[in-house]
Amino acid sequence: MKIRIGTRGSLLARWQAEHVKGRLEARGHEVELRFITTTGDRTPGPLEPVGGKAAFLKEIEESLLAGEVDLAVHSLKDVPTELPAGLALTAVLERADPRDALVSGGAPLAALPSGARVGTTSLRRRALLARHRPDLVLADLRGNVDTRLRRRRDGDFDAVVLALAGLARLGREAEVSEALDPERFVPAPGQGAIGLEVREGDAALREAVAPLHHEETSRAVTAERTLLAALGGGCNVPLGAFAREAAGGGALRLVAFVARDDRGGFVEASGEGSDPAALGAKVAARLRASSVAAVP
Repeated sequence: MKIRIGTRGSLLARWQAEHVKGRLEARGHEVELRFITTTGDRTPGPLEPVGGKAAFLKEIEESLLAGEVDLAVHSLKDVPTELPAGLALTAVLERADPRDALVSGGAPLAALPSGARVGTTSLRRRALLARHRPDLVLADLRGNVDTRLRRRRDGDFDAVVLALAGLARLGREAEVSEALDPERFVPAPGQGAIGLEVREGDAALREAVAPLHHEETSRAVTAERTLLAALGGGCNVPLGAFAREAAGGGALRLVAFVARDDRGGFVEASGEGSDPAALGAKVAARLRASSVAAVP
C-alpha cells in the first residue's frame, strides 16, 4: 500500500515521521513524506491568537481532508481533544519518557541560584516552576529544540525546560541536567506519545497502521485526554495530567493539576481506576470541585 505522510519540517517532526515511515516500510508499505509549513511554524509570537498548539496541525489536517496526504504524524500533546469533522486518531505509538527535563549545564532545579533566569513559554511549566521555585525569573522562550538549547548556551537563560522525549529522539539526552519527577512536575496530557491521524472512513489505512498501536500507552493517554476535554483545557490553561499503571497492575493511577494562572492558584487531584475514560472524568470532577478560581 502506498502511504503519503504529512508532517512539519522541524527536526523533531521529521524524526517522528521518519520513525513511522520506517515501521510501515518494514511491513511492506511504500511510504512518502510530504513536508507542510503550518501556521504555528510561521508565527514568531504567542500562539493563542492563531489557535494555540492546534496551529501546528491546521494545514496538515486540511491536506488530509483534501486527500493530498493519507496520514498525519503528531506529537500527541499538541493534538486537541476535538478533531475536525472527518478526521480521527487511529493509533498511538508506544510512549517515550513523558517527563520534563531541565537543561542548566549541571545544576538540578533545587540547586539553581535565586534569581536564575529560566526559559519556557508553556503556561503549565511556568506554573510548576513558580510553585516549586518562586524565586526564579521566568521568561518566554519559543523555537525548536536546537534554538532553545543554543540560547541557553549563549547565556540568554540559566536553564530551560523541555520535553525529555524530544531531547532523546534528537540525540540530545546527554544535555539533560535533571529529569523532573512526573508526580511533582506533572507533564502535559499525551507528552512523549506520537499520535497517527487519518480520514475517518479510510478503513484500509486504519488496518495498515493498526500494528503500530500500543494499547498500554493508549489507555494512559485516554485518561489524560479525557480529563483535558472535561476541563476544556488547552495551551491557554496551566494544566498537567499523567497516568501510568498503578502498583499491582490492572488499574491506572492518574495525577493532575490545574492552576488559576502561571503564578499560582494550584489545585491537585489524583485517582485510580481500570476504565481510562471514567478515571479521567473522575479526576477532572475532583479538580472542578476544588474550585480553582477561588484558590488564593
